[in-house]
Amino acid sequence: MSNNETKIPYKIYLSEDDIPKKWYNLRADMKNKPAPLLNPGTGKPLTAEEMSGIFCEELVAQELDDTTPYIDIPQEIQDFYKMYRPAPLVRAYCLEKALDTPAKIYYKFEGNNTSGSHKLNSAIAQAYYAKKQGLKGVTTETGAGQWGTALSMACAYLDLDLKVYMVKVSYEQKPFRREVMRTYGAQVTPSPSTTTEVGRKILAEFPDTTGSLGCAISEAVEVAVKNDGYRYVLGSVLNQVLLHQSVIGLETKTALDKYGIKPDMIIGCAGGGSNLGGLIAPFMGEKLRGEADYQIIAVEPASCPSFTRGTYAYDFCDTGMICPLAKMYTLGSSFIPSANHAGGLRFHGMSSTLSQLYDDGLMEARSVEQTEVFKAAEQFARVEGILPAPESSHAIRVAIDEALKCKETGEEKTIVFGLTGTGYFDMVAYEKFNDGEMTDYIPTDEDIAKSIAKLPKVPGQE
Repeated sequence: MSNNETKIPYKIYLSEDDIPKKWYNLRADMKNKPAPLLNPGTGKPLTAEEMSGIFCEELVAQELDDTTPYIDIPQEIQDFYKMYRPAPLVRAYCLEKALDTPAKIYYKFEGNNTSGSHKLNSAIAQAYYAKKQGLKGVTTETGAGQWGTALSMACAYLDLDLKVYMVKVSYEQKPFRREVMRTYGAQVTPSPSTTTEVGRKILAEFPDTTGSLGCAISEAVEVAVKNDGYRYVLGSVLNQVLLHQSVIGLETKTALDKYGIKPDMIIGCAGGGSNLGGLIAPFMGEKLRGEADYQIIAVEPASCPSFTRGTYAYDFCDTGMICPLAKMYTLGSSFIPSANHAGGLRFHGMSSTLSQLYDDGLMEARSVEQTEVFKAAEQFARVEGILPAPESSHAIRVAIDEALKCKETGEEKTIVFGLTGTGYFDMVAYEKFNDGEMTDYIPTDEDIAKSIAKLPKVPGQE
C-alpha cells in the first residue's frame, strides 16, 4: 500500500453542499435513444396526453425527455434528501484483506435510511409531483418490499394515500417489511388478489401462483385508472426513475474525484434497472462522450435472467397486459420466477435505457445463482459489518469474483459496486440459507421459450 493510498479513509463522506442539485439525464448523451413506449392498442408511441392518465404530469415530461442533460431537483426534494444524504462511499479494506487481493474495492452504501435502500431517492420525487398536482394518492407494486417501504415513507411525509400491491410470496415471507409499510399508513394487498379484475383473471388462469412484479403492476395500474385522484408510480424500469436515482452515481463520482480515484469497473445488481442505472449514470455519460472508459457489469439472478437469456423486443411491462409496451430485454410478461427464488430482482424485463446500452455493447451482464449470492452476502457481512440486502449481494458476488481474479493475475484494479440496502427484513431467506434449505433454480430454455412465444405482435418485430 502506497503512502497515497493510506490517506484514503474507510468512509469518504461528502457535505450537504455535495448533494446533487440536478438529476443527470443519461439519455441526453445516448446516440441511440431508448425506443419509445407504445400504446398496446394502436402500436404507436404513447403521447403525453395518453400517459397522463396513468402517471403524474411532471413525471410524464421527465419520462419523455431524452434531450435535456440536467434537470433541476426541486428545493423541497433537496431538503428531504438532506435527512439521509449524502450517502457514504466506503473503501472495503476488511474485505480486501480477507480476499488477499491487490484489488481496491469501494461500495456506495444506500441503506442509511429507514426504508433501508436506494428506493427513497425516487419515492420522494414521485410523491412530491403527485402532491404538487393535487392528487389524493398513488398506487404501486412492490416485490421484495423495499420500494413499497420507501414510498410509504414519502407518502406519509407528504400526507398522500398509498395503495400497495405486494408480490404474494414476498408478502408471506417478509411480514416485517409489510408492517413497516402499514405503520407509515399504506394499504398493503398480496398480489395477485381478488380485489381487481386483472387479479381475478390471473388467479383463474394460475390458481397456485405466488405472484410476480408483472402481476402486481397490473393490479396497481388498474386501481389507479379506475379511481379519481390517483395515479400510478413505479419504483424501477422507467426512465424517470433512473433519472432520480442518478444522485447515487453523481455522489459516487464526486467522492472518487475528491481523492483522484478512477474506477476500472462498476458493478450493480439488476432487476428492473433503477439502482444500476443510477449508479452508472455519470460514468456511462463519460463513456458515451468519449471522455473515459469503464467496464460496467450488470448482475442478475440466474432464476430471472432477462439480460443474459432474454429477448430484445417490445413487451408488456405487466402480466395482465394492460400497461404500455416497452422495448427491453425480456423473458416475456407471463414469466414468473420460481417461488424458491428469495433474492429479489424478480421483474421479467429490464429498463429500456439499460437495454439499449447493453444492446449497443456499452455494458455487460452476468447471471449468478442464489446460493452463491448468499455465500457472498455472508462473507461480506462477517468482515464489513453490514448485513446486505439479497439484491445488493448479487453485485457483491461479482465484485468478490473480480477481486479474486486480480489475486490470480496480480492486477490492481479498482472496483466500485452498489450496496443498495440492508437485509434485515430478509431473514427468512437468510434462515433458509443458514439451514441449508436454499436451492438454486434456473429456468429451462423451454420455460423461457413458452413465455417469449406470447410476446405481443408489433410491426417490425418478428
